[in-house]
Amino acid sequence: MRNIAVERLDIPPVPEQPVEIVERKGIGHPDTICDGIMEEVSLALSHEYRKAFGFIPHYNVDKGLLIAGTADHRLGGGRIIKPMRFIFGDRATFEVNGKRVPVDEIAIKAAKQWLGRNLPHIDPERNFIFQAELRPGAPELVSIFQRTRGPLKANDTSAAVGYAPLSETEQLVLESERFLNSVSFKNAFPETGQDVKVMGYRVEQCLHLTVAMPLIDRFVLDEEFYFRRKAQAIEALKAYLDSIRHSTTCVHVYMNTLDSPSKGIEGMYLSVLGTSAEDGDSGQVGRGNRVNGVISMNRPASAEAAAGKNPVSHVGKIYNVLSHKLAQRIYGEVPGLREVYLLLCSQIGLPIDQPQVAVAQLILEPGIRLESVKSKAEAIIDDELAAIERLVEDLTQGRYGLY
Repeated sequence: MRNIAVERLDIPPVPEQPVEIVERKGIGHPDTICDGIMEEVSLALSHEYRKAFGFIPHYNVDKGLLIAGTADHRLGGGRIIKPMRFIFGDRATFEVNGKRVPVDEIAIKAAKQWLGRNLPHIDPERNFIFQAELRPGAPELVSIFQRTRGPLKANDTSAAVGYAPLSETEQLVLESERFLNSVSFKNAFPETGQDVKVMGYRVEQCLHLTVAMPLIDRFVLDEEFYFRRKAQAIEALKAYLDSIRHSTTCVHVYMNTLDSPSKGIEGMYLSVLGTSAEDGDSGQVGRGNRVNGVISMNRPASAEAAAGKNPVSHVGKIYNVLSHKLAQRIYGEVPGLREVYLLLCSQIGLPIDQPQVAVAQLILEPGIRLESVKSKAEAIIDDELAAIERLVEDLTQGRYGLY
């Protein structure tokens, strides 16, 4: 028997609240780079461990730090003075029964592959210094991974929360960043970098989108070109949003609002490599998007970073994904619901399919009674927990986006 609770939540759904704030950090943002690299390291370690040992032992590589470099921006092309530094932190298994795995080398190779695949203006060999600070884990935690039948035990006492559906504001913020980093947009605007951040502020039915997106300085020969292309990028985003069906009555788009035409190069957001990590901003795992792709100030959120955590035992990854998956399934399959919030809490040592508690909080349509939907929600939660090993395998294979 699992400890499952279903309760009614008597608050207005987020779209009916007068103010909503949502943020999305693109693939070139320093925090997203950290999430992306450390999740790539996690996937690489899982693969190598299975190949070497036949199972995935203890590791958690969710402590990545990106230290900004130094750059000299120039119209027509600047240069990198000091490369960025990436530090891999936390715990890994280096040896099982006398058989060793080159953990540091695997981590650095995975980081270079992720950078090469996602950030076209960066040369990982020249623009980055990599520093591996991974160490063996504590014996008590390592013992959890000794294979038994069924799901492994949770290696932490932790909690996660998910929700469904995304609000219209969340969807528009998410789609705005995806458009600005899309292949079609980059083909039309090759001078724009990948460090795109979108902050959405909705008041009643009016949405304000503030976009930060650098222009690559080697494409920018003068101030007139910069501000002309910036204006064209804004219009392209507006046109794209107009093509999406939504009920928002007005959408205002602002871009690079620190710009000032009177300040020359200091009044333009320029970049050598397309990311502020080259000289303006450092990054850290867990400070970026939640596993559903946005950072919503109107929603509850877990403090756990999912990227880089062990996919077979660490509930900070498993429950973060599962809570959103459960909320989406309950919302999609149980009629009469306006919003669903799903809370999961583990206890270290209990099997991951046996959380201390799983709580579904339901905002109901008018006239719907909790008793009419409670058993259906409970059955979905029980079903997904019973199938948790399938989710674990999907996480091991990288089949879920985490940022």
